[in-house]
Amino acid sequence: MTTHDPQDAPHAHGDHDNADEGHAGHSHGVSADADRRWLAGALTLIVAYMAGEVIVGLVAHSLALISDAAHMLTDAASIVLALVAMRLAAKPAQGSYTYGLKRTEILSAQANGISLLLLSIWLAYEAIRRLIEPPAVTGGLVLGTALVGIVINVGAAWMISRANRTSLNVEGAFQHILTDLYAFIATAIAGLAMVFTGFARADAMASLAVVALMLKAGHGLVRESGRIFLEAAPTGLPPEAIGRAMAARPHVAEIHDLHIWQITSGMPAASAHVLVADGEDCHAVRADLEAVLAEAYKITHTTLQVDHAPTPAAAGGAGPEHCEDSHGPIHRPAGSVTGPEVG
Repeated sequence: MTTHDPQDAPHAHGDHDNADEGHAGHSHGVSADADRRWLAGALTLIVAYMAGEVIVGLVAHSLALISDAAHMLTDAASIVLALVAMRLAAKPAQGSYTYGLKRTEILSAQANGISLLLLSIWLAYEAIRRLIEPPAVTGGLVLGTALVGIVINVGAAWMISRANRTSLNVEGAFQHILTDLYAFIATAIAGLAMVFTGFARADAMASLAVVALMLKAGHGLVRESGRIFLEAAPTGLPPEAIGRAMAARPHVAEIHDLHIWQITSGMPAASAHVLVADGEDCHAVRADLEAVLAEAYKITHTTLQVDHAPTPAAAGGAGPEHCEDSHGPIHRPAGSVTGPEVG
């Protein structure tokens, strides 16, 4: 991108006077609000009950209980990963890690999602096999253990809900626990069916219900973490609409190279090249755009390169000559002469 005169050179975001004000109020990661003690308490509940459930599941020959215990293992792992991610994300940015380790929570969420998907495949195979040849299952043990599991998961879900759920991996841990709660409800229904009707296949059917819930939760975590890694615009922050809103501000001749992404959960960022009408104050336009992004879209991490537009752009007829390598749609004020690339 070219600079047209020495006075325009310092118009990048990093040099403006109100840098601290523009960055005030946003949190960098999950550590500021998330309560590690609530997560640790939920982890203790989950691990203690998981050990007991494995023993009862083996004694009762219940795949539903063993599948629930396997899911609870991923619950425990998700909480451990969330705790580790919090500690890493709290480290300050230094060296080549200019954002710090904020995305460790996204790695954690993606690992949780993949583990859920892989585990659901194995459980689906076992459930189908047991539908074909159902083993003898002790319905009373299944029912009693599932009822206790419901209580345990309600307690664990409540604890995690007290932490900062704007973090993707904390939300992932919460979804793990919530999915397990639904699974225990399904297992309790299966236990009732076996106690009162002797229908042994109810255990495998409950396992398939668990599989469906695991697939849904796993897919959601992988999808959301993948969007962050691929630098997609966060949900609810459409770049086209934001570009049009920026171009509509006073004295803006053109917006291009607009990028909106998410550094980590709840930490959106934006950058753009802004062309300002000839003779207008670039710093004032930049401050106005930063205020719009912060107030209307909650984007407080902004880097705006601001230059005076060449004469054709000021007339509304700017072409690609200002930035030959610009990419993405070009946004200009309504009513200006636009080319085919303009969004």
